[in-house]
This record gives sequence, C-alpha cells and structure tokens, in this order.
Amino acid sequence: MSTKQIEKELKENNKELEKNLKKEEISKTEEEKKEEAIQDFTPVAKEKTTVLSVFSILFLIIIAILIITFIIFTGYNALNQNIISGVHIKNIDVSNMSKSDAKYTIETYITNTLPEEITLKHGDYQTTISLSQIGVNFDVKNAVNNAYNIGRQGNLFLNNFYVLSTMFGKVNIEPTLNLDEEQLTQNLNEISTQLPDKVIESSYYIEDNNLIITNGKEGYVIDVPATIEAIKSTISNFSEINNPVEIIVKSQTPAGIDIDKIHSEIYKEPKDAYYTQNPFAVFPSENGVDFNISIDEAKNIIGDQSAEEYTIPLKILYPNVTTNMIGTEAFPDLLSQYSTKYSTRDRDRTTNLQLAANKINGTVLMPGETFSYNKVVGERTIAAGYKEAPIYVSGQVVDGLGGGICQITSTLYNAVVYANLEVTQRSNHQFVPSYVSASRDATVVYGAIDFQFKNNRNYPIKIVCSVSGGVAQFQIFGMRQDDDYDVEIYSYVTGRTSTAIYSEAYKILKRDGKEVSRQLLSKDTYKRH
Repeated sequence: MSTKQIEKELKENNKELEKNLKKEEISKTEEEKKEEAIQDFTPVAKEKTTVLSVFSILFLIIIAILIITFIIFTGYNALNQNIISGVHIKNIDVSNMSKSDAKYTIETYITNTLPEEITLKHGDYQTTISLSQIGVNFDVKNAVNNAYNIGRQGNLFLNNFYVLSTMFGKVNIEPTLNLDEEQLTQNLNEISTQLPDKVIESSYYIEDNNLIITNGKEGYVIDVPATIEAIKSTISNFSEINNPVEIIVKSQTPAGIDIDKIHSEIYKEPKDAYYTQNPFAVFPSENGVDFNISIDEAKNIIGDQSAEEYTIPLKILYPNVTTNMIGTEAFPDLLSQYSTKYSTRDRDRTTNLQLAANKINGTVLMPGETFSYNKVVGERTIAAGYKEAPIYVSGQVVDGLGGGICQITSTLYNAVVYANLEVTQRSNHQFVPSYVSASRDATVVYGAIDFQFKNNRNYPIKIVCSVSGGVAQFQIFGMRQDDDYDVEIYSYVTGRTSTAIYSEAYKILKRDGKEVSRQLLSKDTYKRH
C-alpha cells in the first residue's frame, strides 16, 4: 500500500471517529435533559397525587352519606302507613292522613258542598234536576286508594322519587263522578218538551167523530249527550256547582204528517163481548174506529201540509155482541135488589121513568169501572122522547122536561148500597120525596149534578131494571165472593125545624147475623113543604 493511500485511509477513519463522538455527545445531552426533566417533575406529581387522594376520600364520604340517607328515607317510607305529603283529593290536603281519615274528610266535604239540585237554563227558561234522583256520587274510596298508593307502587328509587316530588309539588286527585245517565237522559228528554222554543211535532186527537191533525213547527231540542257532559263538568267542578248549567240545544225540523201511520195507530177492530163459565169470566165488547173516507182522500185533505190544522171524519165500528147483550147466565148470583112504587095514572111521568130505566137496563160494569147516571141515560130532551112532568125548581114544584126520573136514580142508589158497591157521587133532593124515606134518595141534573158509583168487586156486575105495573125495580147480578156481607140500610130523621128536616143514613154490614161495621152514608138537609 502506498504512503498516500495510508494517509487517505487514516483521514477517513478520523472523520468517522469524530462523527461517532458527536452522536454520543448528542445522545448524552438528551439523556441528561430527560433526567433533568424527571428531576424537575417529581415534586409536582407528588403534590397532585396528594390532592386526588383527598378528593377521593371526600367523594367516598358523600357517597356513604347518600347511601345511608337513602336507606333511612326508604325505611321511613316503607314503615309509613299514611298518605305521603303533598297529596290532595278534590283540592283538599290529605297529607299524612290515614285512609279512613282521608275518606271521612273527603266524603264530609262532598256531602256538605253538593246541593240538593242543580239548575238548568235556556234563555229565560229555568228548571232543576235533583242530584239524588240521578244518583250522583263520587268514588271517594278509589280516590283515597290512589292517593295512598302514590310512592308505593314502583321500585325503591321510583317510589322515593315520587315521595320527594310530592313534597315540593302538589298532586291533586279527582274522584270519579258516577250518575245514572239513563235517568238523566229521561229527565232531559222531558225538559226538552218544555222548552219555550221547542220543536212541535205534528199531533192528532179525536173530537166527537172527527180526527183533528195539527201541523208541526220548527224549533229546538236538547242535545242530550252534550248537555250531560256539561252537567258532569259542573258537578265535578265544585267552584261552579251553584251556577246554572246552560242547556245545549240543536235546531230540529218536525217530521211530516204521515197519514198511513196515523191510520194504523187509530184504526181499531170492534170486539164482541163474550163470557166463560169455567171459570166465570166476562169479556166486554169494544167499539172500533176507522176513517170515514179513504186514505187517499185523507192524503188529499192534508195536501202540501201548509195549514195549521186538518179534519178527517171518522166512523165508529160497532161489535155484533155488546156487553149488555150477555145474558144473566154469565152473572149467576143476585147481589141486591130494590124497588119503589109510582102512579101509573101519570102517563108522562111513567114515560120518563121507562125511558131512563131502558137506558140503564143491561148495563155491565167491569171491576174498577165507574157508572155515571148522566152519561148512561144521556140528556133529557124532547128528541129523546121525554115528557113534561113535575120537578122541584127553587123550592117549587113545577113541570119540567124529564120530570120523575130521579125516582129511577133513587131506586138504583138503594140497590147499589145493598150490593155494597162504592158510591162516589150522590146528592139529596130539596124535599123528601114520596117514594123513599129521608137520606135514601139521590137526585140528578144533567150537566150539573150526577149520581156515580164504582164496581169495587172482583167480578163484573150487570144491572137489570124494569118499570111496569106501578113498580120500578132494580136488580144487580154478579158473582158472590167469600168476603161478602149482608147489608142493611138504617136511616132516620135527626131533627126538624120550621123550615128544615135533618136526617142521616148508615150502611150496616153483617155476617152470620152479627154487625161487623157501621158506615155513615150521608147527613142530609131537606126543606119543609
């Protein structure tokens, strides 16, 4: 190797050596810096570690306190048997009350607050509805249970949350309102017909032998569901309970006149009377009714329904067998009879007696039915065949149309009393008549004074009467009952003055010959002739 080559190689080795020395110096410098940095950081890290330890301890203490508080709070709530704080029912504070105390408190409050009735109004119209009639009540028991269950139905955390929340915020429970909606609906429907501006439906009625149809008129009806809700709201809200409830209405147009429907409603087939013997039973006849014109003719009368009223003639459909045609075999027992005498020489008076008696003869009275003398005999007119005969007018005896028929009334009256039937209307004459004693008579004046009695027996009765040979006789047939009595009439004059006669009559009931009861029939005053 030449000298130059050696020198060159030595130079390159020196350069490499210097480079390595520089790297070492640099590495040493960085390590020194790290070591110095670590030495500088060590006191700060120690200080921070100390602070974190303090906070950790405080945190653990707080957690422990919270856990202990939670356990105590939970235990207290679990042992508490009363309603928690902050709970109200119907805005009444029931905090810390037992269920029974809360129930009593709320029920007392509701009882003292609810009025007996509420007022409904529509314009100037007002009416009332009884709260007891529609069964108003509040479900206090369930409301108290709901109040008690607050804070008792979830998990421990949720229950404690509710307890805490009610302490700082009011909870109000409204008891469920109950009422009889069916009865309330019926009441409102009735009130709807009384509204001053109510809808007027077409209607009809029978007068004499005519069907009178009246047209309807547009108006208002109660909106029942909406009004019920308004009533419920008012009853539930005690602050408004004494304020009138506004009736909610809706307009309604009346239905048109339906002739076919009206005809089907009034049409009635006549029914023949009949009876059965085993057991004895009487089934009375019934008159029928129908239009006296065709339905098409009736529709033409109605036309465009623009008039207020329409008249359609009717006809009575008579049965083939009327009740008074049933023979006495349907009435097996003679219940009573009574007769009076008259003078056959007075032909006009005799005619009047016969006319009145013929009207009554054969009359059948069903149980509970009332007999009216004036209705059965009718008006005493010349057209009916009545004659002039002596009557009492203003204390004087004068001739009058139908004179003498009061003898028929008096004879029937006595027969009725002997049959132990219920007399409902009877008046005495001005003077004591010649054909019966005082307090045994009955007078009538058509359109003013009537004689009436009721069949108070369990079986129909039939009246049979005749006027012949100077004797007016009445017989009442029916069926004897186990509780029938023997009847006696006791009448007598109790006093006389120069102008008057005073008398009394009693009905005496006997069984097996022994008096059971004595009933005053009448106390009467007559003028003296």
